[in-house]
Parts: sequence; C-alpha cells; structure tokens
Amino acid sequence: MTAQEVRLCGLLLQEHFGNVVEKVGTHLIRSGVLTLRALAHETKLPLDLVKKSLCVLVQHGMCTFGAGRRGPAGPVEYRINCEHIFQMLRYPRYIYTAKSLYGDTGELIVEEILQRGQMTMSSTVKTVADRLTHNMPEGQSMDYSEVVSAFSQLVETHFLQRCPPLASAGSSSSGAVDTPLPVATQPTEPESNPDCYKLPYINLTGQLLQSKHSSHTEKHLCGDDGIYWQVNFQRFHLHFRDQAIISAVSCKLDQTSSEIVRTMLRMSEVTTPAHAAFTQALSANEIFRALQSSYNIARPNLDQYLSLLVDDPMEFVGKTGDSGGGMYVVNLHRALANLARATLESVVQERFGSRSARIFRLLLRKRHLEQKQVEDFAMIPAKEAKDMLYTLLSENLVQLQEIPKTPDYAPSRTFYLYTVNQLPTARLLLQHCYKTVCNLIERRLYETKENKRLLEKSQRIEAILASLQATGAEAAQLTEVEEMITVPERQQLESLRHHINKLDSSENQVDETIFLLESYINSTKTSR
Repeated sequence: MTAQEVRLCGLLLQEHFGNVVEKVGTHLIRSGVLTLRALAHETKLPLDLVKKSLCVLVQHGMCTFGAGRRGPAGPVEYRINCEHIFQMLRYPRYIYTAKSLYGDTGELIVEEILQRGQMTMSSTVKTVADRLTHNMPEGQSMDYSEVVSAFSQLVETHFLQRCPPLASAGSSSSGAVDTPLPVATQPTEPESNPDCYKLPYINLTGQLLQSKHSSHTEKHLCGDDGIYWQVNFQRFHLHFRDQAIISAVSCKLDQTSSEIVRTMLRMSEVTTPAHAAFTQALSANEIFRALQSSYNIARPNLDQYLSLLVDDPMEFVGKTGDSGGGMYVVNLHRALANLARATLESVVQERFGSRSARIFRLLLRKRHLEQKQVEDFAMIPAKEAKDMLYTLLSENLVQLQEIPKTPDYAPSRTFYLYTVNQLPTARLLLQHCYKTVCNLIERRLYETKENKRLLEKSQRIEAILASLQATGAEAAQLTEVEEMITVPERQQLESLRHHINKLDSSENQVDETIFLLESYINSTKTSR
C-alpha cells in the first residue's frame, strides 16, 4: 500500500472508531499478518483493548482471522481488509442510495447495518421500527410488516446479503474471541453460500406500540438466531457504475438514449457477473417490451436509437447478433475507460487550462506525437506548446519516449515522442485524490476539535429544548433556553456548520472521482 492509502485508512478508522482501533488497524496494515500477542506487544496496548479493537474490526468485515503458519494447532493470525476500510468513505452514499430506492425505511435499514457491521433481520426490523415510531405523531406506530417488506426488497435486489458462515479454524486457541463471531475465518465469497439471499422466517407481528418493551420480547419473538446480514458493497458499486454510465449517455446524446441504456442495465443487473466486460445480450424485442410506457418510444424509433448508440464513438452499446431484431449489450469496461478518460481530461483542464487539455486530449487520441506535430495539430504557438508539454511532463501526466535511429542515442538521430498512458495516469490521479480526501478529513477533525466546547453546549441546549417541547412547555420557557447561546456563539456555530458542510460536500465529490478511477483500474485487471 502507498503512504496515502495507509494515511487514509488511519483517518477513517480514527473518525469512526477512535484512536485505539486506529492504532491497531494501522499497525496491522503496515505489518501484514500478526497474532494477538504480537499485536499487543508491538502496539504496547493492553491485551484487553487489542481484543476489543479486533472484535470491532472483525464485526465490520475489516479484519479476517484464521489458522496461522503453524496450522490449526498454532495461534490465530489476523489480517486487515483495507478495501472495506476505504468503503467507510462511501457510507453516506450507500445510505442516500437506499433512501432514493426504498424510502426512509430502506435508508434506516442500511444505516443501522452499516453502523453495527452485521445484524439479524429481526433485530434490524425492531430497531428501524422503533426509530420510525419515535418520529411519528403520538398515538401512531410503525407496523413491522412494512419494515420487513423493505428489508425483503433490499435482499431481493442483492443490496443486502447473509454473512458467510463461520469456518472452524481453532479460534479458541487465540484467546481473542470467546464466542464465535458470524464472520468467516478464511473469507469466502458470500455468493458461494447457496442461502446468501434466502430470507429466514421471523415471527414478528403487530406494531411497535411501546418501544421500551421491544428489547424484553426479542428472544421470544425472533426465529433467525445466528443468521446475520451485511451490506453488499459490491452491489451498491455496480449501481453507482450503472448510474454513471446512464448520466454519461444522457450528457453525450439525450434523455431517451439514457432511458434505453437504463432499461438494458436494469434487465441484466442481477444476472450479469460483477466483473463482466459486457452485460447479458438482450434482443431489441426484449428491450422494447421492458421499456416503461411513459417513455413513449415507438418500435422503429427504438431501432434508430440503438443504431445511434452502437455507432457512437464512446461505444457504450455494442451489437452482438441479428436475432430478435438485433442482440445488444452494454460495454461496461469500455464505458468505464471512457469515463476515466473524461475525468483525466477534466482534471488537466481545471489545473492547467483549456490549451493544455487540448494537448492532453490530442495525445490520448494520436498516441505518439513529436513536439512539432503537437504544435501543428493543436494549433498552439511553439513556445507555448513547449512550456505546456514540459509542465505536463513534470507532473507525470505526459510521458516522453525516445526512439533512436542509431545505437548511440545521439540527440540529433533520436525521435522524441510524447504520449499519454491512461492507466498509469489514472493511478497517479487516484493517489492525488486519496491525499485530497485525507486533507479534507484532517481539516474537518481539526475544526470539530477547535470548537468542541461550543458544539457540546449547542447539543445540550438542543436536548433540553426537545425535552421541553415533548412535555408541552410554554413559548417563553423555550425562548429563555434558546437565549442561553449568545449571538456571537450562534454566528460562530453557523460559520462552523457552513465550513463542515463544504468539507463534506467536497469529500463526496472527490469520492465520486475515486470510485470512477478505482472501477476503471479494477476493470483493466479483470480484462487481462
């Protein structure tokens, strides 16, 4: 791992779980694989704290454990899962997606499972029903069946999946975990479990009339003990990828074309393997039948749109046959490559201006050009073109390739060709993005720490106000409590919230770039 990746992992662990878990996690990242005793010795932390930290990491799928180098008879070894740590950066996006697809109930289900790592279905349903009931007018309550329905939909569309069963690997010898956790010691793909998306029967009926009694009845009502559920991050990532492709088609062509691509992606979203280069082939007849009637697309118009998509240079859609009115696929890897290219071009334009971006695009398309050719094709004066090329070269966004005519590499007998290698450039930009996110998180933590006293005071007053409003206090009494925060403090709070919101927004925007670049880089690995 690079230094920026380790730094980002540490900041995410610190922000979500505190300094102790951050220290344990970061040390595991740097060391690779360690036993419990070795980890406690090297971090100089009490054994009990190390155990609890490992339990937190295991619970959230960020750490795996299994038999070590000495075999099942030896001590258990622990290994960190950095990919799952990075996914904490995307938690707000997962929750927002669940809300947009399945409403407030789906949002709370995903939020609860993300906060706790893994939960049983019955526990999730009760917790979410409790939260929804608290937000309802007095006398109303949330029916369990509505939460169960939302949970079932999330499972049917594979946004939630069962945790893989725990394999026996002599975990008792480690002394780290007294009771088995519902996480595989040697991690297996959850899809390898035939019951991965099978819903258990749970005996929950009626409404949550008094939430304070729900914890007392839990053991008597639920029938899914030992069946834990987790968020299927990969499925969310496929959804994000599909949305990025749809948005790109809409910008490049029009809304109707994007709705056709949306329909193709929706028809094959569950049947297409996660790392496939193409979606399942679909006939024009199947696509026409699956289109929503509100789109008002006639059959001849659909053929014209499909031909337009196939002929477009972006190659988002490909034609694989002529049966059924034509067989069509969405070129997933090609789409990701084009999205990554557009991202690189945008970054160059924002940092170095439109003329440098013109040179960068030219090199991407022509592959290899001499300086004189760059000047002519880009129609930029020689001096300016030379300065821009050297600036891009110094930033490693452009590479210089030497092709000698003779073995002595004499400058007068050597071709100097400028080129852009998209994959290494994407990796470089990804590291810059990691660094940017780290800076944003550190700034947010600093702002919060500097204003800790004021934030705590504001939270106390808000809690008092909420309590008074619940008991029906008079307006004068509420006003008196509100005035406990002075005008300068209120202004400072508003300024702080404004800064925090800007930092959060910037972090989400950078994460979108990170997601596109990571998806493109991963697609190049699977297509080899």
